[in-house]
Amino acid sequence: MRLSTQFTSPAKWLKHSFSVACLGASLLMTQAANATTVQFQTVMGDFEVNLFDKTTPKTVENFLAYVKADAYKNTIVHRSVPEFVVQGGGYRYTGQLPLIMIPQNPKVINEPVYSNLRGTIAMAKLGSDANSATNQWFINLSNNASNLDKQNGGFTVFGQVTGNGMAILDAIAALNRFTLGSLQGFPLRNYTAQDNTNNVAITDSHLVLIQNIVVLNADPDTAANLNPTKNTLINETDKDDGGSGSMGLISLLMLGLLALGRKSLLNRK
Repeated sequence: MRLSTQFTSPAKWLKHSFSVACLGASLLMTQAANATTVQFQTVMGDFEVNLFDKTTPKTVENFLAYVKADAYKNTIVHRSVPEFVVQGGGYRYTGQLPLIMIPQNPKVINEPVYSNLRGTIAMAKLGSDANSATNQWFINLSNNASNLDKQNGGFTVFGQVTGNGMAILDAIAALNRFTLGSLQGFPLRNYTAQDNTNNVAITDSHLVLIQNIVVLNADPDTAANLNPTKNTLINETDKDDGGSGSMGLISLLMLGLLALGRKSLLNRK
């Protein structure tokens, strides 16, 4: 290839150099992992989550819309299943029971890019509609890929817990659990089976309150060191998912009664 000896005007040279610089920056941005950082502020301790802005953009946009509107302020963890998931985002505590349902924005399209491994956060949805996620989220306590990566179109993982956050979530999962109205597996602090039998009133001192979820770093490129696992099971057909609206989680369960509770765990109420 010959090198041209033709001279370029300063203006054209600057324009060309600027275009090359922008292209290079664009390529660097697309090669890095991307995430906004948010902090869950809870009565059990604070933990951080990196969101996958670029690879699950619709889901992250949906989640951040609730965050920026303070929709998750004074909400609760309303379901917990040890070695499975911790779930929240659907109900607010206003100082007394009953709980108030959080108003839902329009449904978001499903984006099952990543695997439901321990420490990932994903969206809950209706059992009969893959594109029905709104405000409820859950955090995987174990490797739930074999079921959740392919059930109902796959559950959209849109972020990852970082630091010592999983220790806080494990502590939430270790709490005693009860039935509160239609909610099963409802975790309560400093509340015993005897308290339940004696109908001791449930107050904010017992609830797992999420005081707020806030954005710590709005830069979409905060997760360069994260390497989330891709969902490779999305195209498989699950034999347990008969189209009845159940979540098909039986293979995760060891006891029939507990299985029934887990089977509907990720359905939005």
